Amino acid sequence: MDPIIIVAIIVGILILLVLGVVVFQFFGLWFQALLSKAKVGLGDLVGMRFRKVDARVIVFSRIRAVKAGIPIETRELEVHYLAGGRVTNVVSALIASRKAKIELDWDTACAIDLAGRDILDAVNTSVNPKVIDCPHREGGKNTIDAVAKDGIQLRARARVTVRTNLARLVGGATEETIVARVGEGIVSSIGSANTHKEVLENPDNISKTVMSRGLDSGTAFEILSIDIADVDVGANIGASLQADQAEADTKRYQAEAEQRRAMAQAHEQEFKAEEQKNRALVVLAEADIPKAMAEAFRSGHMGIMDYYRMKNVIADTDMRSSIATPDEDELTR
Repeated sequence: MDPIIIVAIIVGILILLVLGVVVFQFFGLWFQALLSKAKVGLGDLVGMRFRKVDARVIVFSRIRAVKAGIPIETRELEVHYLAGGRVTNVVSALIASRKAKIELDWDTACAIDLAGRDILDAVNTSVNPKVIDCPHREGGKNTIDAVAKDGIQLRARARVTVRTNLARLVGGATEETIVARVGEGIVSSIGSANTHKEVLENPDNISKTVMSRGLDSGTAFEILSIDIADVDVGANIGASLQADQAEADTKRYQAEAEQRRAMAQAHEQEFKAEEQKNRALVVLAEADIPKAMAEAFRSGHMGIMDYYRMKNVIADTDMRSSIATPDEDELTR
């Protein structure tokens, strides 16, 4: 035989073997999809192999969707898989939403899944509302602390029942925002109460006040109810603050008094220095008297008799002063 013919036969046999292996590998999936009326072509299955797509996931997801009455093409499933989406989760979410009569289309479900949200959990939360503890137990605090107008601290715990709002799931705020807003509303409600007894008598007023504020705006959830689980009386914050303020005022007044005392002492020292200065001036002035007298003698303005008369007046003044001033012995009698 011609060698060319032999080579062609061998190549044909190899091609048939490869096709046989491929057909054998995907025949089960193809036949299963065919029997389930969710037809997937053999060419599509082979193409998935080359595109690194898990054909089993695509086929099973399409079968489930078709059986649930959801028209999803193989190409759409494959595109979402290649985009990094969780095809199984999306199909399960669509089936659950259809059974629960919740409006959810394929594009929206894919967008939510690619945004990193668990679409299946979101649908389940829409069907079965979720209860969120406020505050979160993982946050390290067990209560929300607030102070009424009478200064008494109250410690509250709340439980928030929410369900997912699928229309706001993409771009909507998470549970943490709900918890923060509810906590802020509880603090504001307790703080506006005149006395802590009003809160203890009617804790449902807190729920009504917080619910009326529309705290779920802009979030991925719809708040169904806010229930106050517990309210405990804490410390008398008002009295503590008043005591602290009184202590601070005492220290401030003491500091001001010490400042005034220091200023008084400084003024006293200044006055003493001024007194010494004036005494020195007097001594200097007294030192000029003999000079003035000598000058008066030389110039003839003062005679010897004038000098003696002045001495007599001084002696007389000293005598009168001694007579008018009692002795120490007389004072002690």
